[in-house]
Amino acid sequence: MATPTPSRKLLGRLSLPERRFVADALRAETVGGVLLLVAAIAALIWANTPALTNSYDTVRDFHIGPAALGLDLSIQHWAADGLLAIFFFVAGIELKRELVAGDLRDPKAAALPVIAAICGMAVPALVYALVNTLGDGSMNGWAVPTATDIAFALAVLAVIGTSLPSALRAFLLTLAVVDDLFAILIIAVFFTNEIDFLALGGAVLGLALFWFLLRKNVRGWYVYVPLALVIWGLMYNSGIHATIAGVAMGLMLRCTRKDGEQHSPGEHIEHLIRPVSAGLAVPLFALFSAGVSLSDESIGQVFGRPETLGVVLGLVVGKTVGIFGGTWLAARFTKAELNEDLAWPDVLAVASLAGIGFTVSLLIGELAFAGDEILTDEVKAAVLIGSLIAAVVACVLLKLRDRRYRALTEDEERDDDRDGIPDIYEEHNPEYHLRMAKIYENKAAEHRRRAEAAAAGRAEAAAGSSAEGDRPA
Repeated sequence: MATPTPSRKLLGRLSLPERRFVADALRAETVGGVLLLVAAIAALIWANTPALTNSYDTVRDFHIGPAALGLDLSIQHWAADGLLAIFFFVAGIELKRELVAGDLRDPKAAALPVIAAICGMAVPALVYALVNTLGDGSMNGWAVPTATDIAFALAVLAVIGTSLPSALRAFLLTLAVVDDLFAILIIAVFFTNEIDFLALGGAVLGLALFWFLLRKNVRGWYVYVPLALVIWGLMYNSGIHATIAGVAMGLMLRCTRKDGEQHSPGEHIEHLIRPVSAGLAVPLFALFSAGVSLSDESIGQVFGRPETLGVVLGLVVGKTVGIFGGTWLAARFTKAELNEDLAWPDVLAVASLAGIGFTVSLLIGELAFAGDEILTDEVKAAVLIGSLIAAVVACVLLKLRDRRYRALTEDEERDDDRDGIPDIYEEHNPEYHLRMAKIYENKAAEHRRRAEAAAAGRAEAAAGSSAEGDRPA
């Protein structure tokens, strides 16, 4: 009789190394997300305070850089093309790691987040297209609601005090990595108008040299940083968005460990660069891109124009329906069973949380409506409002299950034998059970000793009371 094949678990428990990596990565993303949130609020206050509005515009539009090299750019432009290249460099390393050492290396495991991410980008684009077809609006902004901002999403979780189980957090992180990959492709393919092939050729040669030096194990920041700046400058002048240079260099780093290595070169570099990306590059981009007018009139315009309404509905409705629907379809056709600790409303909550689109959505908004400053600002306002609505919806859904999440998180983190490994990963280890037996035996012996001491104390107290009663008055 044939043994039935066990069904594959959907959003099942992570391996211990993967769980630790996810925990470290998300901890860094959460800190960066809080800084991003602070920068966005500061930008809105700066841009919407009458006495400060002119100074915001002056600083944002101030030009600096060598004109002879084609780099006489505004501060806002430097933030979008220069600083975000650092963000995309880190995204490239994350993507490379997922492809060679993470969930995406296994086609079966990768199917779920890839399908969910593709649906989570396609449906918002379709929602935008439908709204603008019916409303006779511009189709240029179809890609704006397709992006998820993992850092901002985690900042929302930190603010509301909700702890997601590691499987849901890993799902959200992998979704964001795949999301970033497709966002990169969208920027490269759809927002490149004219190409300077001489500059592009120089950038390609620079990337080839970058790759060659890495393969030869050449070390030293003084080699790679100047080379990276040259590659970035050439890519910018080629007409292809300069952030693509950051992604390409990130993908070239080795993210697998050799014997004797605690960390791969990619992990080491990511550890060094991530604080610069999360703590400086992305918040500064937010500071100079999120400062849009939020007057009653401008907010009314967000819900009155098809372009901006398409962005809001794409983020709030499209993302949720796309990711949830993609996950359900993946489970349905792969016959995978949802982890028994979770329920489909949990997937819906994470899908709605993915509707928080900020950094990449703002960038695509600037590219999609370049030359129309008014519509660009209105689309940015739509991104902010759509992200806010998605965050509120996600908070409500997550809070309904918060008690369950906390119980699951406590189970995942419990380490009663104090060996540094959560107990849930040692259930099939005989040595773990022997250690726990010894711990409980010691506790039992300690309680017996205390019981005997308490009984002896009670006997002495009774004897003393009896002696007091026998004493003559």
